[in-house]
Amino acid sequence: MSTDVALEFPDEVVTHAHVRYIQLPGVDGPVALITLDNGHDHTRPNTFGPASLRALLAAVDEIEAHSPPVAAVAVTGKPFIFCVGADLSFRSSIAGLGVDQIRSAIAAFGELGHTALRRVGEGRLAGRKVPTFALVNGAAMGGGLELALHCDHRAISSGVSAVALPEVFLGLVPGWGGSQLLPNLIGAGRAVTVVIENPLNTNRMINGRKAAELGIADIVLEPADFLEQALAWVGQVVRGEVDPKANRPVVERGRPWADALARGRAIADARLHGAAPAVYRALDLMALAETADRETGFAAETAALADLAVSDELAASLYAFDLTQKRARRPVGGPDPSLARPVTKVGIVGAGLMASQLALLFARRLEVPVVLTDLDQARLDKGVGYVRQEIDNLLASGRLSPDRANRYKGLVSGSLTKEAFADADLVIEAVFEDLKVKQTVFAELEAVVRPDALLLTNTSALSVTAMASGLAHPERVAGLHFFNPVAVLPLVEVVRAARTDDAAIATTLAVAKKLGKNAVLVKDAPAFVVNRLLTRFLGEVLASIEAGTPVEEADTALDPLGLPMSPLTLLALVGPAVALHVAETLHESYPDRFRAPTGLARVVAAGRTSLYTTDASGRQVVDEGAAALARGSGGDGAAPGSPLAPSAEEVRASALAALAQEVRLLLDEGVVAEPADVDLCMILGAGWPFHLGGITPYLDRTGVSEKVNGQRFTPRGVATVH
Repeated sequence: MSTDVALEFPDEVVTHAHVRYIQLPGVDGPVALITLDNGHDHTRPNTFGPASLRALLAAVDEIEAHSPPVAAVAVTGKPFIFCVGADLSFRSSIAGLGVDQIRSAIAAFGELGHTALRRVGEGRLAGRKVPTFALVNGAAMGGGLELALHCDHRAISSGVSAVALPEVFLGLVPGWGGSQLLPNLIGAGRAVTVVIENPLNTNRMINGRKAAELGIADIVLEPADFLEQALAWVGQVVRGEVDPKANRPVVERGRPWADALARGRAIADARLHGAAPAVYRALDLMALAETADRETGFAAETAALADLAVSDELAASLYAFDLTQKRARRPVGGPDPSLARPVTKVGIVGAGLMASQLALLFARRLEVPVVLTDLDQARLDKGVGYVRQEIDNLLASGRLSPDRANRYKGLVSGSLTKEAFADADLVIEAVFEDLKVKQTVFAELEAVVRPDALLLTNTSALSVTAMASGLAHPERVAGLHFFNPVAVLPLVEVVRAARTDDAAIATTLAVAKKLGKNAVLVKDAPAFVVNRLLTRFLGEVLASIEAGTPVEEADTALDPLGLPMSPLTLLALVGPAVALHVAETLHESYPDRFRAPTGLARVVAAGRTSLYTTDASGRQVVDEGAAALARGSGGDGAAPGSPLAPSAEEVRASALAALAQEVRLLLDEGVVAEPADVDLCMILGAGWPFHLGGITPYLDRTGVSEKVNGQRFTPRGVATVH
């Protein structure tokens, strides 16, 4: 396949560039307004593929030939969307190409993007220069934001919620001018926040007002009549009544620029430990932007894109992106959605932190009455009080209106008796992780709820089948396992027990969707997917500490993977007591693979919450007392630094081998349908990075899968270049 053919993306949804000419008062000549529109509603954002970029070039050709000559050029988007960047369908267009052909094709795509965006932004028409404007009316990400940066001036709607250069999150770099134009517009420090820090912070977006605060936009306008106001502002600028450049940030070079890039590199090292190349290429490009001319800088962007296009990290990242955009929205293996029953009232058993978080989520998302119960009034008041305080916090931050805040508060109440659930359509328990306690709760619920009420458990490890075993109607019991913090992590594991019926699962999946969560359907098995894999993984690290590997060496052994946090940081976040419960459950079920967590049990018994502490200067250091408990020093553990203690490389190898084995067993047992579901769970439930593709692509490309299991998880080329 030639480069030209590769640049015809068969799956591209073309974003057209419609041109109309508007005469503004006091302006000599019309303003050419380009509207980007792919012909779909706002749920299908504008993107740029080769045909779209050529349409943009054709629009500039038309404007250049217009008579009378235009006074200015402005570009905006269809309602609610400006443009969200490159069309990622290029993946299918380069599938099967050789490495050199992929490099050439992506380089050509990069050059085409530079050419199209520059022609719009530079405003050089028939040998004369006219001012150019980006009227950002909706989401502007990647190449869309880069188009705006190429323009002379930018207006943005206060209703815009997504402004970003997210490329390094996907294993790419801003490749159509962003790495060069942004730091020279707002300064290297602010640019590092947008290009490096935000993408590495779970792909954080900024809104329109923040974009103006940073200096990306020159003016913020209200969304109701944005285009009318923006065109009036264009007229003011063209007539010389307003100078948009007057309030732009001062760009400092030299030491401030170098310090900003050093901060970006420190962020990348802390997050990735060198595991993914894109962020470091982006930093190199931003360093170049301080002194390079545009031609040099843009050529370097294209070269970086071509190099990254043939990296396994990009292949894995795009695979992960596809999972989160498509598979996560349509759970595999679910029953007919029409079987879902309506939910008009929710009951929650328990009023602790998890239960209170669930109450807030159900009230905000479902907007139905939510009733909490607990054993005494003090606990109940604390739980309901937590919900109301969180609503007040949202109100104070401007994220809720007073009317909506009052409505949500009115939806949440407490009761000391489960009779309050008599008319509930759904009741979820969030009580202590003890099977007998949960069985008792379900028995009490069955005595008061309607025969068709859905009963859910938020258990993290226990058998849902066992919980329902003594009920008259076990078919209406399912698992809905949330991850902490509930408001942040997007995954829920929907657990089908042995006798759960299709209506219960369909209703649970429908509720998960309304809650704004991504659901993965799993079969009832100890600890399901995420906790089972993390416990196996963490068990290898803790076992190495028991064997004498120094705590810090064991904890940093997995740094080359670029995980969001180290194993022992994760342990502290989850809580050693919770981790111990899951580990004991899994050891009981699978004693040949999950070691008895003796060291962790000693840590929990002593009331320790971490193997780290802080010294007098606030620096994190190993808590030697907790470490001794984890090792069993003076008992059954090895002394730290023992000659037989596993090295960091050995710890990493054993942890990866354990993961490969456990993933294979999950699949063989039918806990999930495919490796993609495992990866989706690890991305959305554990925050594992896109550049790993979740986990199975990494295990495949490093050869661990074949070494441990004799086979790969995915075919070659699915999440790797070849």
